[in-house]
Amino acid sequence: MVSFIKEDKKDERKNLLDKIVEDTDMICRVRWMYGNSPAYFELVKQQGLEGIVQKKANSKYEIGKRSHDWLKVINYQYADAVITGLRKYEFGLLLGIEVDNGIKPAGIMDFVTPVARKQFYNQYQNLIVDENNKFIYLDPKIKCRVKFRNYTKNGLLRIPSFVEYIL
Repeated sequence: MVSFIKEDKKDERKNLLDKIVEDTDMICRVRWMYGNSPAYFELVKQQGLEGIVQKKANSKYEIGKRSHDWLKVINYQYADAVITGLRKYEFGLLLGIEVDNGIKPAGIMDFVTPVARKQFYNQYQNLIVDENNKFIYLDPKIKCRVKFRNYTKNGLLRIPSFVEYIL
């Protein structure tokens, strides 16, 4: 059954699923709509949802690869963070979020532009307060704005990436 369904266009697959699959406590069909994705994405943002996937109506299901006919649009969240350290052997900046009683760990940021990395490397040496075999710890003086997908169950930022330094 899968072999011929993957050859069908998206609309044909959706219509077939609507006929043979019923919503239950365990299964819920994904709702879909045509057009007006900007307005729909605004609704996604208002409700704090992760994002949407835009699919061309005539797209086919491609097993094991990303289709150029499907576009994932992420509803990124933003936060202001401080850089509390640097991973030694693979680039990554330790992030923290300032809270009333100090700094709460927020995760490791791997995604930093080359220009921002160079700016960081030019100023972090004077901020070193400690180190171990994996990390160099810094006085948290460098602030930045990051975007991320959501919070993990442990309260860390999921896939944080650099937006800009905060002066």
